[in-house]
Amino acid sequence: MAGAELIGKEEIQEVMDVLETGVLMRYGFDAERKGIFKVRQMEEEFALYCGAAYALGVTSGSCALKVALAALGVGPGDEVICPAFTFVATYEAVLEVGAIPVMADIDDSLNLDPADIERKLTPHTRAVIPVHMCGAAAHIDRILAVAKKHNLLVLEDNAQGCGGSFKGKKLGTFGDMGIFSFDYYKTITTGEGGLVMTDSKALYDRADWVHDHGHDHNPAVSRAMEGRTILGFNYRMNELQGAIGLAQLRKLDRVVAGQRANKATIKAMLANVKGVGFRELPDADGDTATFLAFNLPTEDLAARFQKALAAGGVDTTCFKFNKWHYVPNWEHFLAQATANAKQYPFKDPSYAGKASYGREGIPRAEDLLGRTLVMGISVRMAEERLARIGEAIAQAARTL
Repeated sequence: MAGAELIGKEEIQEVMDVLETGVLMRYGFDAERKGIFKVRQMEEEFALYCGAAYALGVTSGSCALKVALAALGVGPGDEVICPAFTFVATYEAVLEVGAIPVMADIDDSLNLDPADIERKLTPHTRAVIPVHMCGAAAHIDRILAVAKKHNLLVLEDNAQGCGGSFKGKKLGTFGDMGIFSFDYYKTITTGEGGLVMTDSKALYDRADWVHDHGHDHNPAVSRAMEGRTILGFNYRMNELQGAIGLAQLRKLDRVVAGQRANKATIKAMLANVKGVGFRELPDADGDTATFLAFNLPTEDLAARFQKALAAGGVDTTCFKFNKWHYVPNWEHFLAQATANAKQYPFKDPSYAGKASYGREGIPRAEDLLGRTLVMGISVRMAEERLARIGEAIAQAARTL
């Protein structure tokens, strides 16, 4: 459970700082809050940690995607290339701004295949969203090169890769904008919550306006009298989330280090099993180690090995059959059952494209995800637990 495992006195103290002021909203009430601005402080520390110019706390990773897409100017008539293997929010956010997501294949990293971007390009393509799935980087350098060649915007979905890096640079800082998620299952958590990151002042300002009804957040005037440039909505992170986020951020390196140690131990156990291979890591040194993904030669062998592991008390996921992380399994998405009763934006007359979501368009995902098993890695794993996992792996190996 990553950062959630380490919730303790540090988070309690940060939250108490807020409760003692009685000000839970991140804006206004300056006299009452006594200098306590937890969301602002978290944003500043997070930007510094990642080496970025600007960070903006929001209510979830999902709305971070929507805020970023709106700031980038993506909208009706546009297409956005997304990997077939991702959480549904990536696609939902594209639809939320009125654009159409285009499904692309993955490569051996289990992330967006840079080569498939060019195969999925159309005259309507405006942006690409690489997703650093299961805690490890995509081939972000190659993706950026393709995007630059075709003048595409890049929004990094780093909901699952917080604390990770590629060649020494933190994930979430490569694209025009990047996003993070802090829900309860993520590397660090605020319960719910997310963050938008960019080096562009213009994009930051626009995201800032989008996330708070257009307020320009001018400290020289009262909130009721602030100026506004555009309309927005309410996606504000609150001070309690910011407080917990501060304490969690300061534990992030410890979280990643603990996961890496435990992952290395389990990976060594699996390396002894005949036929087992491992997910390609574009930069192993930057892996957050939140998950361990390994594969077998065929889907049938993977299913057999998974069943045997489960009998030994070890859970794994085969994402080809997961209901939330693989596009072909989203029956509501395939039925174009959007929140709008008129099936907007799929039925929007301004969209002239013909996006397709058939399995035939993602052959590598169909193969790789069907024979890959993914195991969650905890920060704290007792020797007894690791020993039980080793026994289960040894027992499962005898079934192959």
